[in-house]
Amino acid sequence: MSPATRLRARLESGKLLVTPSCGDALTARLIERTGFEAMFMSGFAVSASRIGAPDAGLISYGEMRDAVRDICAATRLPVMADGDTGYGNAMNVRRTVTGYMRAGAAAVMVEDQVAPKRCGHTRGKLVVDRVEAVDRIRAAADARAEEGRDVLIIARTDARHAHGLDEALARAEAFHAAGADILFVEAPHSEEEMRRICGELPGWKMANMVEGGATPILPQEILAEIGYAHAAYPLTLMAAAMQAMEQALEALRHDRPPMGLMPFAALRERVGFEDYYAAEQRYSDRREP
Repeated sequence: MSPATRLRARLESGKLLVTPSCGDALTARLIERTGFEAMFMSGFAVSASRIGAPDAGLISYGEMRDAVRDICAATRLPVMADGDTGYGNAMNVRRTVTGYMRAGAAAVMVEDQVAPKRCGHTRGKLVVDRVEAVDRIRAAADARAEEGRDVLIIARTDARHAHGLDEALARAEAFHAAGADILFVEAPHSEEEMRRICGELPGWKMANMVEGGATPILPQEILAEIGYAHAAYPLTLMAAAMQAMEQALEALRHDRPPMGLMPFAALRERVGFEDYYAAEQRYSDRREP
């Protein structure tokens, strides 16, 4: 089965799908190695790791598509990829979804923010009007149909921030009618709002667990009980990695041995040297003495 078909079947099981998020191919390898069933490609993480800039609409479609390609090439797991606003109007959305599909994405997320967009838990978010927002999802569904692939469409709305939860719910319901598979109402402020999202909307719903963000971080069993089908953790790995790197850098700057380093042998294995050596033996009669 294709990654998209496997992802759809996994969601149909009814069990909460938990996806750590990656911003590069190495992180994707680690997520797969740890035993997760899918992953999310975070635009925040890609922007930070690829161009060293905030998730504020600075990274381009081409850079994001290349990140999708590199990540999908590094893992066999389904990759749910952040398509931001689609990088323009409905025609740009079609191109974005098509490009992501051809790069290997199992799901593509499209949102209703104006361009340049913002991280969903930071200041300055604005959304396009509801008609344009729905047109983006219709364009994504059309691109999927024309490409003939079983990619899933994640429809995200950030309307809760400026227009309230009722408007966000209305948009999400319209997105479902336009062809979205997974509905993502960003930044609910309470468990009560999260319960409304799951209780009033059709189809699969996605929870975004941003540590320190506007949405409460609930245990996974509670997210499942509320009715979420998918829980993404977009910044957990990047926050852990950056904290560890800064601590190591401080130790080096003060001539102290960094603590908590992964052993070199384990590092080589995570990067893939052992797999490389095993494959290399097929093409050479030479052996190590």
